[in-house]
Amino acid sequence: MSSADFYEKVYEVVRRVPYGRVTSYGAIARYLGAARSSRMVGYAMNMSHSKEVPAHRVVNRMGVLTGKHHFPGVHLMQQLLENEGIEVVDDQVKDFDRLFWDPSESLL
Repeated sequence: MSSADFYEKVYEVVRRVPYGRVTSYGAIARYLGAARSSRMVGYAMNMSHSKEVPAHRVVNRMGVLTGKHHFPGVHLMQQLLENEGIEVVDDQVKDFDRLFWDPSESLL
């Protein structure tokens, strides 16, 4: 599969992350059958800003906003999450376990 095809599959998953929830790079990679491709999911998120993808809902496996530097403005990723009712403290999603959305459990 080409990188472009993989990115499009990532975008399809991310578009389905429910409002007010977050997922991780690794969860998306596992769902796509490419468990060792978390970094590729991150690359896809970095390229997604013109594709109407809610990239702000994708964080690392600990709930940290590691992709925040790829958003315009210093705090845009956090602001977008907070607009959805997600509390962020020190660049980390509070109650990450409760807010985590696993595509492998939700998308069959």
